Amino acid sequence: MLPMTAKSASQPGPWAEYQKRLKGVTTLGELEALEQELFGRKKGVMTLAMKELKELPVEQRRKRAQDLNAFKQAYQQELEALRNDLGRPNEQVLGTSDSLDVTLDLPEHERGHLHLIPEFFREVEAAFGRMGFDVARGPEIETEEMNFTLLNIPEDHPARDAQDTFWIKDGKKGDQKHVLRTHTSPVQIRYMREHKPPFRAIFPGKVYRKDADATHSPVFHQLEGLMIGKDVSLANMKAVMETAIRELISKDAEFRWRTGYFPFVEPGLELDVRWKGEDKTREGDWLEIVGCGMVHPVVLKNGGIDPDQFQGFAFGFGVDRMVMIKHQISNIRTLFQSDLRFLRQF
Repeated sequence: MLPMTAKSASQPGPWAEYQKRLKGVTTLGELEALEQELFGRKKGVMTLAMKELKELPVEQRRKRAQDLNAFKQAYQQELEALRNDLGRPNEQVLGTSDSLDVTLDLPEHERGHLHLIPEFFREVEAAFGRMGFDVARGPEIETEEMNFTLLNIPEDHPARDAQDTFWIKDGKKGDQKHVLRTHTSPVQIRYMREHKPPFRAIFPGKVYRKDADATHSPVFHQLEGLMIGKDVSLANMKAVMETAIRELISKDAEFRWRTGYFPFVEPGLELDVRWKGEDKTREGDWLEIVGCGMVHPVVLKNGGIDPDQFQGFAFGFGVDRMVMIKHQISNIRTLFQSDLRFLRQF
Protein backbone atom coordinates (compact mmCIF):
# COMPACT_ATOMS: atom_id res chain seq x y z
CA MET A 1 0.00 0.00 0.00
CA LEU A 2 1.35 3.47 -0.92
CA PRO A 3 1.89 6.04 1.86
CA MET A 4 0.23 8.92 -0.01
CA THR A 5 1.32 12.23 1.52
CA ALA A 6 4.15 14.53 0.48
CA LYS A 7 5.35 14.44 4.11
CA SER A 8 6.02 10.71 3.76
CA ALA A 9 8.56 11.25 1.00
CA SER A 10 11.41 10.72 3.46
CA GLN A 11 9.93 7.42 4.68
CA PRO A 12 10.62 4.02 3.09
CA GLY A 13 8.00 2.48 0.81
CA PRO A 14 6.67 2.93 -2.75
CA TRP A 15 6.72 6.77 -2.53
CA ALA A 16 10.42 6.77 -1.70
CA GLU A 17 10.99 4.21 -4.48
CA TYR A 18 9.31 6.37 -7.11
CA GLN A 19 11.09 9.46 -5.87
CA LYS A 20 14.42 7.68 -6.15
CA ARG A 21 13.58 6.52 -9.68
CA LEU A 22 12.51 10.05 -10.58
CA LYS A 23 15.91 11.44 -9.57
CA GLY A 24 17.59 8.92 -11.88
CA VAL A 25 15.62 10.02 -14.98
CA THR A 26 17.83 11.60 -17.66
CA THR A 27 15.58 11.75 -20.75
CA LEU A 28 12.03 12.80 -21.56
CA GLY A 29 11.33 9.25 -22.74
CA GLU A 30 12.22 7.81 -19.33
CA LEU A 31 10.10 10.47 -17.68
CA GLU A 32 7.05 9.64 -19.82
CA ALA A 33 7.46 5.92 -19.09
CA LEU A 34 7.54 6.57 -15.34
CA GLU A 35 4.53 8.87 -15.59
CA GLN A 36 2.61 6.22 -17.52
CA GLU A 37 3.48 3.60 -14.90
CA LEU A 38 2.02 5.81 -12.18
CA PHE A 39 -0.88 7.54 -13.91
CA GLY A 40 -1.71 5.36 -16.91
CA ARG A 41 -5.41 5.22 -17.72
CA LYS A 42 -5.83 1.44 -17.31
CA LYS A 43 -2.93 -0.04 -15.31
CA GLY A 44 -1.35 2.98 -13.59
CA VAL A 45 -0.61 2.53 -9.90
CA MET A 46 -2.56 5.67 -9.03
CA THR A 47 -5.43 4.73 -11.36
CA LEU A 48 -5.84 1.30 -9.77
CA ALA A 49 -5.64 2.78 -6.27
CA MET A 50 -8.43 5.22 -7.14
CA LYS A 51 -10.61 2.38 -8.42
CA GLU A 52 -10.17 0.50 -5.13
CA LEU A 53 -11.67 3.41 -3.15
CA LYS A 54 -15.23 2.25 -3.76
CA GLU A 55 -14.52 -0.99 -1.87
CA LEU A 56 -13.52 0.80 1.37
CA PRO A 57 -15.85 1.90 4.20
CA VAL A 58 -16.95 5.53 4.00
CA GLU A 59 -14.58 6.92 6.65
CA GLN A 60 -11.57 5.04 5.34
CA ARG A 61 -12.52 6.02 1.79
CA ARG A 62 -12.44 9.75 2.64
CA LYS A 63 -9.02 9.54 4.34
CA ARG A 64 -7.61 7.34 1.59
CA ALA A 65 -8.84 9.72 -1.13
CA GLN A 66 -7.19 12.67 0.62
CA ASP A 67 -3.90 10.81 0.82
CA LEU A 68 -4.08 9.77 -2.83
CA ASN A 69 -4.77 13.32 -3.98
CA ALA A 70 -1.93 14.71 -1.84
CA PHE A 71 0.50 12.18 -3.31
CA LYS A 72 -0.73 12.86 -6.85
CA GLN A 73 -0.33 16.64 -6.55
CA ALA A 74 3.11 16.44 -4.95
CA TYR A 75 4.44 13.94 -7.46
CA GLN A 76 3.00 15.72 -10.49
CA GLN A 77 4.71 18.94 -9.41
CA GLU A 78 8.05 17.14 -9.37
CA LEU A 79 7.29 15.55 -12.76
CA GLU A 80 6.50 18.94 -14.29
CA ALA A 81 9.64 20.56 -12.86
CA LEU A 82 11.82 17.77 -14.23
CA ARG A 83 10.07 17.89 -17.61
CA ASN A 84 10.92 21.60 -17.88
CA ASP A 85 14.55 20.94 -16.99
CA LEU A 86 14.91 18.10 -19.50
CA GLY A 87 13.26 20.13 -22.25
CA ARG A 88 15.70 23.03 -21.84
CA PRO A 89 18.82 22.73 -24.07
CA ASN A 90 22.15 22.79 -22.21
CA GLU A 91 25.16 24.94 -23.03
CA GLN A 92 26.91 22.17 -24.95
CA VAL A 93 23.98 21.74 -27.35
CA LEU A 94 23.65 25.48 -27.90
CA GLY A 95 27.39 25.79 -28.55
CA THR A 96 27.57 23.07 -31.22
CA SER A 97 24.48 21.72 -32.96
CA ASP A 98 22.12 24.56 -32.15
CA SER A 99 24.19 27.71 -32.49
CA LEU A 100 22.43 31.01 -33.08
CA ASP A 101 23.24 33.71 -35.59
CA VAL A 102 22.15 36.89 -33.86
CA THR A 103 22.62 38.91 -37.08
CA LEU A 104 19.73 37.15 -38.85
CA ASP A 105 16.33 38.85 -38.99
CA LEU A 106 13.60 36.97 -37.16
CA PRO A 107 10.72 35.70 -39.31
CA GLU A 108 7.61 37.81 -39.08
CA HIS A 109 5.28 36.53 -36.36
CA GLU A 110 1.77 36.38 -37.80
CA ARG A 111 -1.17 37.09 -35.55
CA GLY A 112 -4.82 36.49 -36.29
CA HIS A 113 -7.42 39.24 -36.09
CA LEU A 114 -11.10 39.75 -36.63
CA HIS A 115 -12.49 40.16 -40.14
CA LEU A 116 -13.43 43.73 -41.02
CA ILE A 117 -17.19 43.12 -40.63
CA PRO A 118 -17.33 41.63 -37.07
CA GLU A 119 -14.65 44.11 -36.00
CA PHE A 120 -16.84 46.95 -37.30
CA PHE A 121 -19.88 45.54 -35.48
CA ARG A 122 -17.91 45.76 -32.22
CA GLU A 123 -17.24 49.43 -32.92
CA VAL A 124 -20.92 49.93 -33.79
CA GLU A 125 -22.17 48.44 -30.52
CA ALA A 126 -19.68 50.52 -28.56
CA ALA A 127 -20.62 53.77 -30.35
CA PHE A 128 -24.37 53.29 -29.98
CA GLY A 129 -23.91 52.00 -26.45
CA ARG A 130 -22.44 55.39 -25.55
CA MET A 131 -25.67 56.93 -26.88
CA GLY A 132 -27.78 54.66 -24.66
CA PHE A 133 -28.92 52.09 -27.27
CA ASP A 134 -29.63 48.48 -26.34
CA VAL A 135 -28.63 45.63 -28.70
CA ALA A 136 -31.11 42.95 -29.88
CA ARG A 137 -30.96 40.18 -32.47
CA GLY A 138 -33.51 37.97 -34.23
CA PRO A 139 -33.81 34.93 -36.54
CA GLU A 140 -32.51 35.04 -40.12
CA ILE A 141 -35.45 32.96 -41.37
CA GLU A 142 -38.63 35.02 -41.00
CA THR A 143 -42.30 34.64 -41.81
CA GLU A 144 -43.73 36.67 -44.67
CA GLU A 145 -45.88 38.48 -42.14
CA MET A 146 -42.94 39.58 -39.98
CA ASN A 147 -40.68 40.46 -42.90
CA PHE A 148 -43.28 42.36 -44.97
CA THR A 149 -46.89 42.65 -43.76
CA LEU A 150 -46.34 44.00 -40.25
CA LEU A 151 -43.89 46.55 -41.67
CA ASN A 152 -46.62 48.05 -43.86
CA ILE A 153 -45.15 46.64 -47.08
CA PRO A 154 -48.04 46.12 -49.56
CA GLU A 155 -48.67 42.73 -51.14
CA ASP A 156 -47.83 44.09 -54.59
CA HIS A 157 -44.57 45.72 -53.47
CA PRO A 158 -41.55 44.76 -55.67
CA ALA A 159 -39.59 43.61 -52.59
CA ARG A 160 -41.90 40.57 -52.36
CA ASP A 161 -41.03 39.41 -55.89
CA ALA A 162 -39.07 36.18 -56.28
CA GLN A 163 -36.51 38.20 -58.28
CA ASP A 164 -35.62 40.18 -55.16
CA THR A 165 -36.25 37.84 -52.21
CA PHE A 166 -35.10 34.34 -51.27
CA TRP A 167 -38.33 32.48 -50.53
CA ILE A 168 -38.38 29.20 -48.58
CA LYS A 169 -41.02 26.71 -49.62
CA ASP A 170 -42.73 24.90 -46.78
CA GLY A 171 -46.01 23.11 -46.28
CA LYS A 172 -47.81 22.34 -49.53
CA LYS A 173 -46.03 22.60 -52.83
CA GLY A 174 -45.74 26.23 -53.85
CA ASP A 175 -46.91 27.51 -50.47
CA GLN A 176 -44.30 30.19 -49.74
CA LYS A 177 -44.60 31.48 -46.20
CA HIS A 178 -41.03 31.99 -45.03
CA VAL A 179 -38.13 34.02 -46.38
CA LEU A 180 -34.49 34.64 -45.69
CA ARG A 181 -34.99 38.04 -44.09
CA THR A 182 -34.37 40.94 -46.46
CA HIS A 183 -33.65 43.36 -43.61
CA THR A 184 -33.37 43.28 -39.83
CA SER A 185 -36.57 45.33 -39.50
CA PRO A 186 -38.60 42.31 -38.22
CA VAL A 187 -36.50 42.51 -35.07
CA GLN A 188 -37.98 45.97 -34.54
CA ILE A 189 -41.49 44.43 -34.38
CA ARG A 190 -40.28 41.76 -31.97
CA TYR A 191 -38.56 44.35 -29.78
CA MET A 192 -41.59 46.68 -29.68
CA ARG A 193 -43.82 43.80 -28.60
CA GLU A 194 -41.45 42.85 -25.78
CA HIS A 195 -40.61 46.31 -24.39
CA LYS A 196 -42.54 49.32 -23.21
CA PRO A 197 -41.53 52.78 -24.47
CA PRO A 198 -39.56 54.92 -24.11
CA PHE A 199 -36.64 52.87 -25.43
CA ARG A 200 -33.84 52.89 -27.97
CA ALA A 201 -32.15 49.84 -29.52
CA ILE A 202 -30.08 48.69 -32.48
CA PHE A 203 -30.49 45.44 -34.42
CA PRO A 204 -27.28 44.25 -36.16
CA GLY A 205 -27.24 41.17 -38.38
CA LYS A 206 -26.96 39.38 -41.68
CA VAL A 207 -29.59 39.81 -44.42
CA TYR A 208 -30.27 38.35 -47.87
CA ARG A 209 -31.40 39.75 -51.23
CA LYS A 210 -31.06 38.64 -54.85
CA ASP A 211 -28.63 41.33 -55.91
CA ALA A 212 -24.94 41.25 -56.83
CA ASP A 213 -22.55 43.86 -58.26
CA ALA A 214 -19.72 46.08 -57.02
CA THR A 215 -21.89 47.69 -54.33
CA HIS A 216 -24.44 44.89 -53.72
CA SER A 217 -24.12 41.36 -52.37
CA PRO A 218 -26.70 38.54 -52.02
CA VAL A 219 -25.57 38.25 -48.39
CA PHE A 220 -24.74 41.45 -46.56
CA HIS A 221 -24.99 43.09 -43.15
CA GLN A 222 -27.32 45.70 -41.73
CA LEU A 223 -27.47 47.82 -38.65
CA GLU A 224 -31.01 48.91 -37.95
CA GLY A 225 -32.12 51.01 -35.04
CA LEU A 226 -35.24 52.25 -33.31
CA MET A 227 -35.93 55.05 -30.84
CA ILE A 228 -39.46 55.48 -29.45
CA GLY A 229 -40.71 58.07 -26.98
CA LYS A 230 -43.24 60.84 -26.52
CA ASP A 231 -41.12 63.69 -27.88
CA VAL A 232 -38.77 61.97 -30.36
CA SER A 233 -38.36 63.99 -33.57
CA LEU A 234 -36.51 64.08 -36.91
CA ALA A 235 -33.97 66.39 -35.29
CA ASN A 236 -33.15 63.62 -32.79
CA MET A 237 -32.78 61.14 -35.65
CA LYS A 238 -30.43 63.36 -37.67
CA ALA A 239 -28.29 64.00 -34.60
CA VAL A 240 -27.95 60.26 -33.92
CA MET A 241 -27.19 59.50 -37.60
CA GLU A 242 -24.54 62.19 -37.95
CA THR A 243 -22.88 61.25 -34.65
CA ALA A 244 -22.72 57.59 -35.75
CA ILE A 245 -21.16 58.47 -39.11
CA ARG A 246 -18.49 60.69 -37.58
CA GLU A 247 -17.59 58.05 -34.98
CA LEU A 248 -17.72 54.99 -37.22
CA ILE A 249 -16.45 56.28 -40.59
CA SER A 250 -14.57 59.53 -40.09
CA LYS A 251 -14.96 62.73 -38.11
CA ASP A 252 -14.42 64.56 -41.41
CA ALA A 253 -16.99 62.50 -43.37
CA GLU A 254 -18.95 64.56 -45.89
CA PHE A 255 -22.60 63.54 -46.29
CA ARG A 256 -25.90 64.75 -47.69
CA TRP A 257 -29.56 64.14 -46.87
CA ARG A 258 -32.19 63.26 -49.49
CA THR A 259 -35.89 62.50 -49.29
CA GLY A 260 -36.77 58.84 -49.82
CA TYR A 261 -39.72 56.45 -49.68
CA PHE A 262 -39.95 53.43 -47.39
CA PRO A 263 -43.35 51.89 -46.50
CA PHE A 264 -42.50 51.58 -42.81
CA VAL A 265 -41.58 55.26 -42.21
CA GLU A 266 -43.23 58.60 -42.93
CA PRO A 267 -41.53 60.88 -43.80
CA GLY A 268 -38.52 58.99 -45.15
CA LEU A 269 -34.94 60.17 -45.72
CA GLU A 270 -31.77 58.74 -47.24
CA LEU A 271 -28.20 59.68 -46.44
CA ASP A 272 -25.22 59.52 -48.80
CA VAL A 273 -21.53 59.75 -47.90
CA ARG A 274 -18.91 61.14 -50.29
CA TRP A 275 -15.92 59.07 -51.41
CA LYS A 276 -12.57 60.75 -50.76
CA GLY A 277 -10.22 58.38 -52.56
CA GLU A 278 -9.31 57.71 -56.17
CA ASP A 279 -11.09 54.35 -56.34
CA LYS A 280 -14.76 54.95 -57.06
CA THR A 281 -17.71 52.65 -57.46
CA ARG A 282 -20.18 52.76 -60.34
CA GLU A 283 -22.32 55.04 -58.21
CA GLY A 284 -19.71 57.81 -58.46
CA ASP A 285 -18.70 60.25 -55.74
CA TRP A 286 -21.65 59.52 -53.43
CA LEU A 287 -22.74 56.23 -51.90
CA GLU A 288 -26.04 55.71 -50.08
CA ILE A 289 -25.50 54.06 -46.70
CA VAL A 290 -28.72 54.54 -44.73
CA GLY A 291 -32.48 54.84 -45.10
CA CYS A 292 -34.43 56.26 -42.19
CA GLY A 293 -37.48 58.23 -41.08
CA MET A 294 -40.26 58.54 -38.54
CA VAL A 295 -41.90 55.17 -37.82
CA HIS A 296 -45.23 54.80 -39.62
CA PRO A 297 -48.25 54.71 -37.24
CA VAL A 298 -49.34 51.38 -38.73
CA VAL A 299 -45.98 49.83 -37.80
CA LEU A 300 -46.25 51.21 -34.28
CA LYS A 301 -49.70 49.62 -33.94
CA ASN A 302 -48.40 46.30 -35.25
CA GLY A 303 -45.66 46.49 -32.61
CA GLY A 304 -48.25 47.00 -29.85
CA ILE A 305 -47.55 50.72 -29.33
CA ASP A 306 -50.23 53.42 -29.35
CA PRO A 307 -49.28 55.96 -32.09
CA ASP A 308 -51.39 58.61 -30.36
CA GLN A 309 -49.13 58.39 -27.31
CA PHE A 310 -45.70 57.64 -28.77
CA GLN A 311 -43.66 58.35 -31.86
CA GLY A 312 -40.13 57.66 -32.95
CA PHE A 313 -37.65 57.06 -35.73
CA ALA A 314 -36.07 54.01 -37.36
CA PHE A 315 -32.96 53.69 -39.49
CA GLY A 316 -31.07 51.04 -41.44
CA PHE A 317 -27.33 51.34 -42.16
CA GLY A 318 -25.62 49.22 -44.80
CA VAL A 319 -22.66 48.00 -42.73
CA ASP A 320 -20.68 46.63 -45.68
CA ARG A 321 -20.93 49.98 -47.45
CA MET A 322 -19.79 51.81 -44.33
CA VAL A 323 -16.73 49.54 -44.20
CA MET A 324 -16.12 50.18 -47.91
CA ILE A 325 -16.11 53.94 -47.38
CA LYS A 326 -14.01 53.79 -44.21
CA HIS A 327 -11.28 51.72 -45.88
CA GLN A 328 -11.76 52.95 -49.50
CA ILE A 329 -12.72 49.51 -50.85
CA SER A 330 -14.18 49.89 -54.33
CA ASN A 331 -15.85 46.44 -54.63
CA ILE A 332 -18.06 44.96 -51.90
CA ARG A 333 -17.29 41.41 -53.08
CA THR A 334 -13.71 41.81 -51.86
CA LEU A 335 -15.03 41.56 -48.30
CA PHE A 336 -16.28 38.00 -48.87
CA GLN A 337 -13.45 36.38 -50.88
CA SER A 338 -11.19 35.37 -47.94
CA ASP A 339 -8.13 36.67 -49.80
CA LEU A 340 -5.32 36.83 -47.24
CA ARG A 341 -3.46 39.40 -49.32
CA PHE A 342 -6.40 41.73 -48.83
CA LEU A 343 -7.21 40.84 -45.21
CA ARG A 344 -3.62 41.25 -43.98
CA GLN A 345 -3.75 44.94 -44.81
CA PHE A 346 -6.01 45.47 -41.82
